[in-house]
Amino acid sequence: MLEFLRGRDVLVAGWGISGRSLVEPLRDIGARPVVTDGGAAALAEAAGLGLDVATCVELETTDWSRFALVITSPGWRPDSPVLAAAVAEGTPVWGDVEFAWWVDQARIYGPVRKWLVITGTNGKTTTTQMTHAILRAAGIPSVACGNIGLPILDALRRNPGPQVLAVELSSFQLHWAPSVRPEAGVVLNVAEDHLDWHGGLDAYAAAKARALVGRVGVVGLDDPVAASLARRSKARRTVGFRIGVPADGELGVVDGKLLDRAFTKAAILAEVGDISPPGPAGVADALAASALTRAIDVAPQFIREGLIEHKVGPHRSAFVREVGGVDFIDDSKATNPHAARTAILAHPQVVWVAGGQLKGAQIEDLVEEVADRLVAVVLIGADAPVFAAALARHAPEVPVIELIAGDDAGMGDASRDKADVVMARAVQAAAGYARRGDAVLLAPAAASLDMFADYTHRGRSFAAAVHALEDGDVGRTL
Repeated sequence: MLEFLRGRDVLVAGWGISGRSLVEPLRDIGARPVVTDGGAAALAEAAGLGLDVATCVELETTDWSRFALVITSPGWRPDSPVLAAAVAEGTPVWGDVEFAWWVDQARIYGPVRKWLVITGTNGKTTTTQMTHAILRAAGIPSVACGNIGLPILDALRRNPGPQVLAVELSSFQLHWAPSVRPEAGVVLNVAEDHLDWHGGLDAYAAAKARALVGRVGVVGLDDPVAASLARRSKARRTVGFRIGVPADGELGVVDGKLLDRAFTKAAILAEVGDISPPGPAGVADALAASALTRAIDVAPQFIREGLIEHKVGPHRSAFVREVGGVDFIDDSKATNPHAARTAILAHPQVVWVAGGQLKGAQIEDLVEEVADRLVAVVLIGADAPVFAAALARHAPEVPVIELIAGDDAGMGDASRDKADVVMARAVQAAAGYARRGDAVLLAPAAASLDMFADYTHRGRSFAAAVHALEDGDVGRTL
């Protein structure tokens, strides 16, 4: 199955977490990894580990016949010069997830595992963690891996190995993994995100639909785009879930209880009160995790045990602190408008901290929908002007404060990172507009990389600024 790689060079495109995870499996099957990356420091690190390296410029004139395969990191777009050149010369291009699938099918590291694949614009990580918690409660050796942080190849190499993988996959990873056939796969929801990478919503949704090609496909019926994918599902059986009374072939909620009518006539799985995080988004994620695990015959009692055990991860509507009667909430993981909508609608009165990189998503509908909940808005990041323009159109009475990187007058500590300085000023400004009973909510609706290392850095920065507040900082602008 992978014999064509033995004794051949394989180009590893991208020296990040996924790229590093490829090296030992490639060596284990007798291939020779060669690393390329756009960063000189990354290539120097790879070379320091004794790996062959090639710059992107060198590859423009390389003899592609030397490479049996290119394995790309998920963030590399199909039109990247290196990948486009490989395809033009007839060299196959796989993603790291595609390679991991074939490593598993070839039994390089033990018996073939069952893959439970989770994708969607929002809720992937929470659903993956819930799925893993249910599997643990059932005593099934398992691991959460993929986009959640642990590369699938590293999970496969564990000893003793897991029997089931709860695999979070992004649209990028699915694009580069056409062969994956999960035991069960779910598309939670599909909203505008990564449109700059995929070129449009249709292509983005098509990438997500690759989760629906195995034995059981699961779709979120309350999301119109995800629900429409049921008609395109190539799974042998497709079921749905909704936050409401389920029909036959669905999971849903009746009288505060999660109910399965897809894998049995009617089985109570858990109480809504068992779910963390609380609210509609958490319940939807729990239904999705329940569907995946019911698809592999996990009994209802273990689903409830797992959901009770599960606690929401950091930066996902996480309560930071109450100051002067105001709750400060960190939802830095809300990296697109769809996720921010869920966070805002959970609170009646919000001082919204938002902004970053919209990645092609539009903000108009979100602003119009939540305008009556907004006390004030503090904007940071590259696309702050886009937010400001939408707010001027749809919420003209709401005070809006725009801050930019480097706008650090009066902070008094030149050694602090500029992004942290701006966040500290944003939190101070937001606190000034908040009243007792309000929530100051970091739900950026945008990516973080224009200012921060990642969304976790952004969330930590927000929390640090909140912990520096005093009661007198709240309401001073009113």
